[in-house]
Parts: sequence; structure tokens; C-alpha cells
Amino acid sequence: MASRHGILLAASIISDHFGPFVSKVCACLLRHGPLSLQEIVRRLDLSLSQVKNSLLVLIQHNCVQAYSTPRGVKDKTVTVYLAIFDNVLHRLRFSKFLSIVRADIPESEAFLEGLLQNGRLTFDQLVKRTISKVPEGSPQPTKEEIRMNFNKLVYAHYVERCPKPEPFLDPLIDEQPTSTRKRAPKTVEMVLSLEQKVIHTATLSDAERFSEIPYSMEDSSNANDDDHHAVAGTKRKHEALEVDEDESIIAEKEVLWRANFEKFIFCLKKKFCAERKKAKLKLSTLAIWESFCEANVTNNDKKTVTSPINAILERVGQKEGGSSMTVDQIISVLNDLECISATRDPEQFTFDLNRLVETCRNDEVESLVKKKHGQEAYTIFRLLLKQDCPVETDEITDRTILDKQVVHQTLCKLWNDDYIDTERVTSAAGTGNTQFFVWRVKNTYREHYIDHLYHAALNLRQMVNCLAELLLEGTKDETKLRNRRNILILAQIRHDESLMLFHDF
Repeated sequence: MASRHGILLAASIISDHFGPFVSKVCACLLRHGPLSLQEIVRRLDLSLSQVKNSLLVLIQHNCVQAYSTPRGVKDKTVTVYLAIFDNVLHRLRFSKFLSIVRADIPESEAFLEGLLQNGRLTFDQLVKRTISKVPEGSPQPTKEEIRMNFNKLVYAHYVERCPKPEPFLDPLIDEQPTSTRKRAPKTVEMVLSLEQKVIHTATLSDAERFSEIPYSMEDSSNANDDDHHAVAGTKRKHEALEVDEDESIIAEKEVLWRANFEKFIFCLKKKFCAERKKAKLKLSTLAIWESFCEANVTNNDKKTVTSPINAILERVGQKEGGSSMTVDQIISVLNDLECISATRDPEQFTFDLNRLVETCRNDEVESLVKKKHGQEAYTIFRLLLKQDCPVETDEITDRTILDKQVVHQTLCKLWNDDYIDTERVTSAAGTGNTQFFVWRVKNTYREHYIDHLYHAALNLRQMVNCLAELLLEGTKDETKLRNRRNILILAQIRHDESLMLFHDF
């Protein structure tokens, strides 16, 4: 469940793109969890048609997933709707997603732009949109050329076929004891949230998600004859997503495509880690690190970067001074960079992104603690974070070499700010019982910190929107307002890196 400021931020994003009615429906789902159509109408001061149309928009733009589940009397199956919080926040990063494809497959950028603007499109609609964007007098691309460029995005996993429109999810299956279910390998057993279960159930297999468009399929599509298809650059008509009056089922009758956010977030995660590590490297080591990142092999693992040694050597040779490096020197540097050779395949080197992300997160929180409460608080918080277990007050004083009174005052500040927790412990020693306090980092300190990030992001958005409204009204200080707005937009971009670090990575 998203935090209070996270919900307000999501509502603000949706309101800016689709208006207040859609924003109300999205915020209601985020606040209360999955709801049926009738439950949403009952909670909001909106008509049935307004809620239906809002759900259509949210599903079209991948912000809501419908699914059916047993509910009520006699386990009647009903359709419920679940807001996907992550996908709402991804709308903040559309320009970043476009820049990734622009650098990798520039000829296919227009397809991704269409999918980001319209949410879900059929290939026929993408063809029409592409042709309509061609300037007058310029030669129009053939459907075969369009198909080949689009398949490049599919092959690179930047786009995917849309998930099942309304999968069936039975909560009773998850409540059954382990003995009554098929036993899964221990490595894949994990507790999934409801949102994760719904997404997992709706997701197609990789073979289906990234199945390229064959020539026969593209040739047989009657794109020029179908009058009901959306015109280029416009949102798909609501008729493409039909709501059944009795069951409130939203059914998709065509093969729809959308951007694969999972792939783009991995690319941003890899880029973020590469830049963070690069800042601490020497020039001689930098070329090998860059070569390792450039030689990354595409795989389904979103936690690591894997590169074959041959590809690394090839790219190192293209760098300045790289041709003089020996294989042993390069491998030695890779080991120093924590790029570990795989046991199954010694010719491949793997770097753990999550480990670096965890370090960066700790650095961010420690930096904030230092800014708010000073060097002493930073030292104590860092000690508790590294220990990851309860630490006695006297031990904190001994290990930090700080004055006892300063330690007590600082611990109280951190406790009041919800970063640490305390507990009174009684110990039997000698003739009587001794009581003392132990301290540890709070389990929820990250959630607390992320909510602060959401709050800051919301404030920045509101300030930018306010300045934009003042500019539209017209004022003598237009230049000053534009400069302030540009500064705030740059602050938004920098702040979004912290948001991605804690929320997406």
C-alpha cells in the first residue's frame, strides 16, 4: 500500500494528464486497494459512467489492472480493479525512457513515443501513426520497413504484448497449507503482495510477451480498411475496451502492445550504478568499468549485469590506452571492481547491482541525518546501521568516542525523528537486576524516508504547476518566473534519482 504522500503524488500526476475524475478513481483505488465498479461508485461522488470511463483510461494507460475473483454470497466471481502505483510513477520518466531508445535504436523511437503517449496500441495503429508523421513530399516507409523497426524494440524487450485483460485470482489458493499445494523450490518461495500476485497472474510468458510480428501477421492486417482504429496521435477509442453491463468486464479483442517498464527501469538502474561507481574510479580503471557495462548481455536477471570477457576485451581495446593492457591486468581490475566470474562459465563476469544500490541508499539516508542533526548523529546512525542489531548506550559511547551526554541527546533526536527505536532491557547481575537501554535502526525508517521523498516530489510539482499558471496569465516578471521554473524542473530531475533509488531500484 502506498503512503499518504505517495497517493497524493500519484493523484497529482494522473490529474495533470487525465483530469480530476480519473485522478479521483486512481486515488480511491490506491487508498482502499482493489475494488469492484459498484464499490468505487459508492465511495466517490461520481456517476457510474464517469467511473467506467475513468477506469477505461487508467487501464488503457497501464495504471490499473482488472482481475476476477470470488466474492460475496456463494463465491460469485466479480471483476475488481487494482491501481498499479509503480506504473503511475513511471509517467515521470517517459523522457528518460525515450532517451534510452534514442541512444540504442534511434529508428524505432517514434514507436515508443506513440506507446508512451497512448498507453496501448495495436500494430495497425502504430503503422497509421508512423505514416501520418512523415512530412509531405517525403517517401513513406513500407509496412515491411515499419514491421522490422518495430520488431527491433520487441527483440530488445523495450515493448511487450499487453497482459491478460482480466485474469482469475483465487485468494483461497494462497491460504491453503503448503502440504496441499505443489511444492516449489526453496529459491523461488517468497511472500508476494496482492499487487505482485495480480501482476504475476496477468503477465504472459516471455515467449508470448516478446513474440515478434511475423510478416504474415502484418500483411494480413487490414489497417487501411478498419475505420474503427484510432487516428494517429489520438487515444484509442473506448469501443476498443468494452465494458460488459452485467459483469463490468473490460475485454480486449485485439493484440495490444505497450512499453515494458521493467526493462527501462533496469536500464536506468544500470546507468545509475555505472555513474555512481565511475565517480570513484581512477582513469586507468575507468576504461575497464565502462567496457564492462557496454558489453552487457541481455538476460532476464534484473539484479546483475553480466558481460563476456571477449566482449569486454574488444571494447577495452577501443579505449584510449586500452590496447596496451593484458588480459591478466583487465581480469585483475574486474575482480577489484567486484565483477565476479561465474562458476558455471568463467568467461563471463557478473556485477551485483543490488549490492551497490543498497550502499547508495545507506549513503543517502546517512547524508540526510548529517544535514538535519549534525556529525554526531551521522556517526551514531552509521554505527547502528552497520551493526543491524540492538546496541547498548554505553557501547555506543565507547565505540563512537563521543561524550556520554552528547550521545544521550543525539539518540533522543534520532528517536523523536523515527529513525531509531529503543528498548529497556533488564539483566540479572550480582545481587540485583540491572536495567539499561538498547538502540537499533527502525525497520520502517526507509518507508519513513520514502514518504519524505514523495512529499518533496509533490511540493516541487505543485510549485512548477503554479509558476506555469502564472506564466499563462501573463506578468511583467516573465523572465524571472521562467528562470525559477527552470531551476525547479532541474531540482525535480535530481530529486527523481533519489526517488528511483529507493522506490524503483
